[in-house]
This record gives sequence, structure tokens and C-alpha cells, in this order.
Amino acid sequence: MADDPADADVSTVREHGIKLLARREHAPRELERKLRDRGYAADTVSEALADLIRDDLLSESRYAESFARQRAERGQGRVRIQAELTQRGIGDGHIEQALAELDVDWAASARAQRRKRFGPDLPDTLRERARQTRFLQQRGFDSDDIRAALRSE
Repeated sequence: MADDPADADVSTVREHGIKLLARREHAPRELERKLRDRGYAADTVSEALADLIRDDLLSESRYAESFARQRAERGQGRVRIQAELTQRGIGDGHIEQALAELDVDWAASARAQRRKRFGPDLPDTLRERARQTRFLQQRGFDSDDIRAALRSE
């Protein structure tokens, strides 16, 4: 059966990968999963991914930069961005490089997220302070950034 994805050659899988990459950057692991979910054979997918990486069409560092920038712009903290990139199979070196290249004042970002959610007034009770701290932790800010966000400016 000629239309069976399991019988597809490397160039067919590669073309499918290029179509997915044309829409947005993908992590190698994510692209592999998408191609495998389409029914392509594992060895064919691996070979096609190797070709895409060799031709610089698929790049962990480019994906990490794009992802980190997008998440920082949405007000997420460094810790969360790092964890999500790790979950997506991006290497520590690429993650550190992507975070270092971001021009983000993390404390100011935490302050902005706190103000956006809770208003301009700082918490006046221990319970409210704990609530705002948890919110900022869930957004992925570290303890130094959270302390800065909860201090008067």
C-alpha cells in the first residue's frame, strides 16, 4: 500500500517536517513525536530529523530562544521557562544561553505581574503576602525576584 506512512521514505518525512517548521519553531523531541504520531517509521523519522538539523532547519538553540522570549513577554519567570524547556528536551546549555540573551529585568517583571494581578498596594497581612508569593512562584519567579516584587518601590 503506497499511502502507508510507515513505508514513507526519508524525503517525504523531511518534507512533512519542513511544513511543520514553516508554521513555527519546534523542539527536536516535539517534531519527532508529531512525525511518529503521523505513523512514520522511527528510523525514517530519526534520519529525517538528522537531515533537518544538519541543514540548520531544526535547531534546539533557536527553539529555546524563541520559546524563552515568548514566555518572558507573557510575564513568566526564569524558573518556569527553564523547567518548561527542560521538559521539552532542550539541553541545559541551550537553555542557559537563551535566558542569558534575554534582556529582562526579572524583578521588574515580577513587580509588574504582581501589580497586574493584585493592584498597586503591597500586601498588608501575612496571609495576603503568602498568597501573592504563591502566585509569583507559580509564574516561575525565584525568591529574590519575589522579595523585590513585594518590597515598596
